[in-house]
Amino acid sequence: MPQQIENLGALERKVTLQFAKSDLLPQRQGKLKQLGKNLKIAGFRPGKVPAKMVEKQYGQQVDFELSFDHASNQFFEFAKAEKIQLVGQPRLEPKSELDAEQIEFDAYFEVFPEVVIGDISSAQVTQYQTELSEQEVDNTLELLRKQRVVYQARSSELPAQTDDQVTIDFVGTLDGVEFSGGKADDFKFVIGQGQMLPEFEAAAIALAVGQERVFPLTFPIDYHGKDVAGKTVEFKIVMKQVEYPVLPEINDEFAASLGIAEGGVTQVRAEISKNLAREIARRTKGMLKKQAMDILSNACAFDLPAFLVSQEEERLIEMARQDLEQRGVPNAKDAPIPEGMFTPQAKERVKLGLILNSLVKEHGLKASPEQIQSEIEDQAASYDDPQEVTRWYYSDPARLSDIESIVMESNVVKYVMEKATVIDKNVTFAELSQLK
Repeated sequence: MPQQIENLGALERKVTLQFAKSDLLPQRQGKLKQLGKNLKIAGFRPGKVPAKMVEKQYGQQVDFELSFDHASNQFFEFAKAEKIQLVGQPRLEPKSELDAEQIEFDAYFEVFPEVVIGDISSAQVTQYQTELSEQEVDNTLELLRKQRVVYQARSSELPAQTDDQVTIDFVGTLDGVEFSGGKADDFKFVIGQGQMLPEFEAAAIALAVGQERVFPLTFPIDYHGKDVAGKTVEFKIVMKQVEYPVLPEINDEFAASLGIAEGGVTQVRAEISKNLAREIARRTKGMLKKQAMDILSNACAFDLPAFLVSQEEERLIEMARQDLEQRGVPNAKDAPIPEGMFTPQAKERVKLGLILNSLVKEHGLKASPEQIQSEIEDQAASYDDPQEVTRWYYSDPARLSDIESIVMESNVVKYVMEKATVIDKNVTFAELSQLK
């Protein structure tokens, strides 16, 4: 039977498991007999290999497997009886020889920390208020126009201006020698959009078709081209085409290009208002959540299970690799990840997870079926077929679980706001967009 639990650290524990070798004999004989049926040795028919030869072939393997399994079962029975809150699986290490009459294993394991949430009554939560104005709608309309810009050629004698799209040939030299990546023909870019280095854009502006300019350019120290990073080179550019931007008029044809078949510009503005209002709600909700989580994190101090942190780190690394792969980075799955890069983030996520679990259990903040349904309906409302989206969520337990987590977090935010001091603050849409 297990001995007294030893504390090895804040959350690390050890217990020694003991049992007699004779406890394994019934299973041992049965397992050797089963293995003997499939053992093939020259001169013996299958299933007729002598027991001594089966013992010699598999004895130690069977002893180890049965000892390990018995120790594992004994540990979990002990953990259940003692109501130990285990984190992950125990690490079992043999302490005695396999042929000893009394077999011992040391079981190393972690337990969950006690989560005590401090007083948050003195904490402050800023609740941002944003009224949507017609100016925000106008700004969005202008952005949509710029996304549908077309370019038309200027007269050949007219020089390039800011916002013009230019086509150039260029060649760069370092100490009189052309360097790799420093030459291109028929290269297009829009002046003023930051696609090129400032010196490059300054050289292109005011040039008319057929004109050329030679100018020095100093590359940033962190420039991706290592051969020229931090060095001053000489570029020669030749202007081949200058095109000025033409924005579409805001009319029914423009509305149709946005997928609005009926209602024209009036309906476009209504859709923009609806989308902006949804964005305001999303951002203000996100800001409240971030503040609430920061308050809870700052109000708690406890040790974190190393197993959970390691597990979360691995998950974040895998997510990072998937992101690199989606971006088309070569060999993303094997890309080197600096050791400890995600450790702080993993620790914070584990800490918040334990805090939320504690709060939900202690204060009954679990998502109710009615709340889950309401959240799904809210999310489905922005789609063309809300009923189909609702069916999509309810058809998969994993999707429902995601919604349940969202609602649960909202319940936690509400709990924090009830305890803390809430300050209302009016901000513009632009200011709200800049908040982090």
